[in-house]
Parts: sequence; structure tokens; C-alpha cells
Amino acid sequence: MKREDIQHLATLSRIALSDSEADALAGDITAVLDYVSEINDITADVADTKEVGPLNTVMREDGAPHEPGVYTDALLDAAPRREGAHIRVKKILDTDA
Repeated sequence: MKREDIQHLATLSRIALSDSEADALAGDITAVLDYVSEINDITADVADTKEVGPLNTVMREDGAPHEPGVYTDALLDAAPRREGAHIRVKKILDTDA
């Protein structure tokens, strides 16, 4: 980008830039825009060949990974404090207000 373009964008953004700052930003912005252009080129090629269907899914079926209650006693035994079948924790919210 040219210094004039950077100064124009700075004016629109209500940012004061010196000429040296505008020159430094011009190189940085040009590098970023070139990189984004490369990404757009790559993703455009991929988007044309991408098929959506059951063979491309990465999600598993919903279901219970194990029987309910299998680990309950072990978890409660590992807790520093418990109250019946619950883990007792320190109060962090003031609900009296």
C-alpha cells in the first residue's frame, strides 16, 4: 500500500500517524494482505473439491460412554469434602442481598 492510502485510512479511523509510521505500516499491511490473498487462493481450490456427506463426518453418535454411577464413588472419595452424595465446595456467591 502507498503512504497516501495509509494516511487516508488513518484519517478515516481518526488516528494520527507520522510519515515514518505510515511508511512502516505500509510494509506491514502489504505483507498481511499478500498473506490473506494466498490463503484465499488455497481455500478457493479446496472449496471446489470439498464434498459433504456421511464419509466426511467427524462427529460420533450420541450415547452414554459408560454406565451411570460407575465413577461416582471414586469421585466423591477423591473430593476434599463431601455432603452425602454431593461434593461440598466453598460459597463464592453472596445470595443474601
